[in-house]
Amino acid sequence: MRALSIASTGMLAQQTNVEVIANNLANMNTTGYKAQRAAFQDLLYQTIQAPGAQSSDTGTLLASGIQLGAGVKTAAIYRMTKNGDLKNTSSPYDMAVNGAGYFRIQMPDGTDSYTRDGNFQLSSSGQLVTQDGYTVQPGITIPQTATAVTVSTTGLVQVTLPSQTALQTVGQIELTRFPNDAGLKALGENLYAETSSSGSPQAGTPGSTGYGTIQQYYLETSNVDSVSEITSLISAQRAYEMNSKVISAVDTMMQETAKLGG
Repeated sequence: MRALSIASTGMLAQQTNVEVIANNLANMNTTGYKAQRAAFQDLLYQTIQAPGAQSSDTGTLLASGIQLGAGVKTAAIYRMTKNGDLKNTSSPYDMAVNGAGYFRIQMPDGTDSYTRDGNFQLSSSGQLVTQDGYTVQPGITIPQTATAVTVSTTGLVQVTLPSQTALQTVGQIELTRFPNDAGLKALGENLYAETSSSGSPQAGTPGSTGYGTIQQYYLETSNVDSVSEITSLISAQRAYEMNSKVISAVDTMMQETAKLGG
């Protein structure tokens, strides 16, 4: 009976759905995390009678026909790019992107990755780096003698030095955009990589057309909505249970059929 395989695809789909929801809930406090959603598609159909086929010698046509579905499959798991809230941290090296764009990070192998996590620190040489020690690009070095660091909304990094009244500029933070954010490859550690689906990176100055601004002393929180996730979890659980009941019902029907054959 087709219902067994159809219901099994439904259970597998809801299992995937629950796994995506679980990952969202696990990252509720992850800086810059973007919630994910699973998208599903129906499988191929077996056509018994095609819609529009001739149903009589007089030329009448079938209004709908007979097509039997084979179940469901996971089509994609995509990210929700809505910005998270901004949280004040009082740390001068914490930065949030208020709007579109990613910080560009240089990996140990020399390649670039991208992040919304602006929880930055200084290396032993004074360079601005991520929590894992990866360099924020373009490289910015803060003098060890600096008594204060200021980052403008347009990404201009300036420092106050002893015995100087004027601020000294030490670098310019850039933001990177992609034609298709959903096409970025998640690497873990709050990092993403360019793919052929994301399109080529487009660097720009914060605050310019199409780019967000930099908010010093702030971090972007996860955009996971706990109420929405719990609602989706309950819905997925109920759908999983209903598909399992279909399998139980079909099993009972097959047992009854076997008794008739005996």
